Amino acid sequence: MSRTLLARPQRRILVVLTVVAMAVGLAGLVQPSVHAATGSGSGLPETHPFMPGDDNMAGEDAHSRAHSPSRIPAAHVPTPATLPVVGDPAALSTAGVTLKDQRDADNGNAFSDEPPDQALCASPTQVIEGVNEIFAIYDHSGTKTSGNETYDMFYNGVPAIDRSPDADPDHIFGPFMSDPKCYWDPGTQRFYMVMLELGLDGATGDFNGDSWTDIAVSKSPTATTDPSGWWMYQIDERNDGSPDTTTGVTGTTLPTHPGCPCLGDQPLIGADANGFFITTNEFSIDGPEFNGAQEYAFDKQGLADGTLRVQRFDAVNPPLAEGVAYSVQPATSPASGDWSAANHGTEFALSALEFTGGLDNRIATWAFTNTASLATATPDVHLSKVVVDSEVYGAPPKVAQKPGPYPLGQALKEKLAFLESNDDRMNQTVYAGGRLWSGVNTVVKAANGPTTTGIAYFVVQPTAPTTNTASVTATMANQGYVAVNRDSVFFPSIGVTSGGTKAAMVFTLAGPGSYPSTAYIRLSPTGAVSGPVSVYAAGTKPYDGASAYAAFGGGGVARWGDYSAAVASGNTIWMAAEWVPGDFGFPPYQANWGTAIGAV
Repeated sequence: MSRTLLARPQRRILVVLTVVAMAVGLAGLVQPSVHAATGSGSGLPETHPFMPGDDNMAGEDAHSRAHSPSRIPAAHVPTPATLPVVGDPAALSTAGVTLKDQRDADNGNAFSDEPPDQALCASPTQVIEGVNEIFAIYDHSGTKTSGNETYDMFYNGVPAIDRSPDADPDHIFGPFMSDPKCYWDPGTQRFYMVMLELGLDGATGDFNGDSWTDIAVSKSPTATTDPSGWWMYQIDERNDGSPDTTTGVTGTTLPTHPGCPCLGDQPLIGADANGFFITTNEFSIDGPEFNGAQEYAFDKQGLADGTLRVQRFDAVNPPLAEGVAYSVQPATSPASGDWSAANHGTEFALSALEFTGGLDNRIATWAFTNTASLATATPDVHLSKVVVDSEVYGAPPKVAQKPGPYPLGQALKEKLAFLESNDDRMNQTVYAGGRLWSGVNTVVKAANGPTTTGIAYFVVQPTAPTTNTASVTATMANQGYVAVNRDSVFFPSIGVTSGGTKAAMVFTLAGPGSYPSTAYIRLSPTGAVSGPVSVYAAGTKPYDGASAYAAFGGGGVARWGDYSAAVASGNTIWMAAEWVPGDFGFPPYQANWGTAIGAV
């Protein structure tokens, strides 16, 4: 979940910047000057509220409930070899969407949320990029051909927040939208987009207990920002025993989970030949309960044809090793030839196994088998998992920034912020050439140097179970670390071409010597690091976002990234991550993040 980071006990807090601006004497802070608030819009919040699961879900707070000890003593922090950093003018690079684009979208009726959770997918002719509030469509030259479209208008036909002078006071707030993902399917030749949506009271903005995962599937191989060109579905995520409002479902009730009504935080997506898969992390909307990962398997062709068929794995997750499973990351594949046909179709997934904010040396491999049954009236997909030994990884530290101008923080008389590195949950996973590729943020220790944030990555060889009563098996085919001297690299995503012939990992580079930048490395077909850290969009200033500052409820650490994205289309690997372009900021905007799209 990507929203301004506030203290966990504060479930519903609106950051009303009008009041803060008056207190600190910052005239014009509430709205960009081009969208000055008048009438009913005056004094409306600039950002969405804090949400359950917003902070380090996989760190000390949520997973201390597992009461599980770290497997590895803290003294065993990895000390990887550091890589050189170079510029890479050869990489195709284009500016993606920015905080300015987001705030100005829909005639100024959007929020100034941070950080930009990253969606990216690529067909043979188009690239879709999204962040929490908006998405845009590009051609393969990097030219934006459509957008910026807000997700609220796309999915629901209403603004995120109606700031117009004649706004209906009972319908100021639209639904809360967050955590976008998108995927191009090489089999159905369709785009699939997924979002978290929460219902709000239109007058007050309070959560009303409604909770969905939204799915949009393009009706043709060519995507547009026009919702009429997409099939739309909603999956009811409340899981409180009430009637199920999932699209097309009648006469059934939802399961009853602890602390619900709940939300399905950070929907993660994957696909095989037969199924489209979504997993979420289930949090109570009103309380502290965390119910672990929830899994859903859909008939993929059915979604592309306008029909929703879904199998829920709706028990509260049993323990995985010594803690509840979280962030189970299904795999996507770059080409149909990479899908597994074993046991009537198999979809694989990976997850991390560090529960306490310490260190661990294991990950989990998952398999959904018999996925061909998803096209029938009685789907019978089986889920199994196995723990695999891995290199050591663990909760990453916050990331220092290179000093420079930060006008919002300086106006507030606050210190230059650190960047939030979140935790060590599993990131985007790709299945290509019979292997799973993924990575996590981790703490690393430079030889004779500081402790920073680096990346641990894994290349796993899974074997699907041959019967419905057997379990998946897996071995570690390769693994390694990415780290640079004294700076940090974090939020990795690995893009892999068909057959695993080419691979590249994108991430943020930041630290005392680097403004927040987008960078990548190449990996060999065996999974070995091949080449230096290449910067394709060099940051120009420190990050200066309201989420860091005490005046807005922050604690000196700015929200950043949450995740990046990398996908292959043919021989090209498309990448997107967050950086600081430096051509806008305060005043009048309350943050200066942007995204950069690269291709190698």
